[in-house]
Amino acid sequence: MTAQAQRHGTGKQFALFLLMGLVNTAFGYAVYALLVWLGLAPRVALALSFAIGVVWNYFTHARIVFQQRGFDRLLPYVGAYVLILGINTVLLEGLLRLGVGPYAAQALLAPVSAALSFVLLSKVLTGRFPFRR
Repeated sequence: MTAQAQRHGTGKQFALFLLMGLVNTAFGYAVYALLVWLGLAPRVALALSFAIGVVWNYFTHARIVFQQRGFDRLLPYVGAYVLILGINTVLLEGLLRLGVGPYAAQALLAPVSAALSFVLLSKVLTGRFPFRR
């Protein structure tokens, strides 16, 4: 594969990752909002939405974006999500303490989580960080 073809493929993969990221973010936020609406505490809703979302996201990222058909990368993928959950939880707690409501707080954190997810999940699923040859 030529360098130009490789760059084109990476660009298409990145665009697909972004599209799936939007779908995954909307799905995760919808689950979070539903759980808060049902009366769960924001921290509990966040943990549950991440747990549900990680399985959904594995299929969209691994299978659709990175063509991983097995489950051999699922455990490292879950590990990356646990790290992302920890960071998100700390940031959510900070925003809640500043008086930001639970819906707005997580909406503000969604782009941060999406960017961090791209970097970590690219490494986990491809063995390299994004934009590295």
